[in-house]
Amino acid sequence: MTRTPLEDEFVTLLSAVVPCYNSEDYMGRCVDALLTGGAAVEIIIVDDGSTDGTAAIADGYAARYPQQVRAIHQPNGGHGAAIMTGLHAATGDYFKVVDSDDWLDPAALQKVLSALPQNSVDMFICNYVYDKVGKKHKQAMNFRRALPQNRAFTWQDVKLPPGKYLLMHSVIFRTRLLQEMHLTLPRHTFYVDNLFVFKPLPYVHTMRYLDADLYHYFIGRADQSVNEQVMIKRIDQQLQVNRAMITYYAGRQIQDAHLARYMQSYVCIVTGISSIVLLNDGSMASLTKHHALWQFMAHTDAALYRHVRYSIVGWGVNMPGRGGRRLSLAIYHMLQRFYSFN
Repeated sequence: MTRTPLEDEFVTLLSAVVPCYNSEDYMGRCVDALLTGGAAVEIIIVDDGSTDGTAAIADGYAARYPQQVRAIHQPNGGHGAAIMTGLHAATGDYFKVVDSDDWLDPAALQKVLSALPQNSVDMFICNYVYDKVGKKHKQAMNFRRALPQNRAFTWQDVKLPPGKYLLMHSVIFRTRLLQEMHLTLPRHTFYVDNLFVFKPLPYVHTMRYLDADLYHYFIGRADQSVNEQVMIKRIDQQLQVNRAMITYYAGRQIQDAHLARYMQSYVCIVTGISSIVLLNDGSMASLTKHHALWQFMAHTDAALYRHVRYSIVGWGVNMPGRGGRRLSLAIYHMLQRFYSFN
């Protein structure tokens, strides 16, 4: 009897890297969900210099599931360093990052694993769910109206509306694509998930979308990097990533007009996030950084600046005066309540 890829213990379809830093309280839920994928899923737990019981938990999983789980320990290098370690170790056909406080839905994971072998594409896309602390209703972000279903497609077919973009939670990359393009991410920097998605885009030629709520994005912890107060404290790292995206785009010759528009929109959204955090803080130092960010874009790539500055987002975060800033924040908080982010 012929074995299927999901039954063959030597076939690794998906390498899932789980970056962990002091994750002892919640990493078990993440790893347990990945284990439901069986031998088709290679789980790479990267203990990024944790000082709690994370290392022992990781080693325990590796000992109990030696065919599925690997535990790698390294000095603290930050989220990007942990992802890079996982990528260098990955042997699966496809590669996904699952943060240790998030998890994948087991039923959706089985659907993904069934679809991956038949679809050798550069990027596989699924839905994600905002799983916010204290919220009974979980907001699922899907791409049904923006992406074709049941077939491979190219950038020409992507119809993402303004304000909607592909987060790390929604994408699975072909592993060799990331390895062969020599993806690099900065060390000791938060918010590198944007660079993880953004940098490979010029190398992505074929995609496929599966309408399944795969990734549960757990938000609402007080110490979480997307918490508003934490983002203000770490705004310089957000700005570092933002400027890196601007520089990366400016340094490339993007021939595909559809891809260029999407990358411009991605820069627009991230710049909008940086701006709204700075406006929300409202200090003179933050307003100075807000102005400097937009000037950096103007000097780095004038065409990109014109596209972003005169978009809805660019207009919304650059309204003059205190009244303009108050209106920008009011719009932001309305969207925040609707989508349940942060």
